[in-house]
Amino acid sequence: MRLELSRSRIKDGQDENFGAWMDMLNARYEECEASLSAQRAALEATFRHVEADGSTWIYHLSLVGESGGGLDTQQEIDAAHEAASRQAKMPDWEELEPKFLLMPDHLKASMAHWAEHGQVPE
Repeated sequence: MRLELSRSRIKDGQDENFGAWMDMLNARYEECEASLSAQRAALEATFRHVEADGSTWIYHLSLVGESGGGLDTQQEIDAAHEAASRQAKMPDWEELEPKFLLMPDHLKASMAHWAEHGQVPE
């Protein structure tokens, strides 16, 4: 599994579009959840941070399998997600280096299975 923490700056004047993007993802939670299997994503979380200089940043935390794919823009939710991303944030991500991950063994085993197979262990 890969633990990833990435960040990207929200474009100037795009705070409202960023909010609409996050609202859309929350409103369509079940569709987003259904896309996790193909991505081999066991966990995803998004955070917003405003720096002292007023710039807004998006932070994205994920735990994904090595064979996981990115967004599948053939799916409506992934296409909408990608379009909103392009509108609101700067291209590309800055990657932070993970140093430590702690979780109970039973959760780790279940997440590792999901990250490898994209399904719940039998």
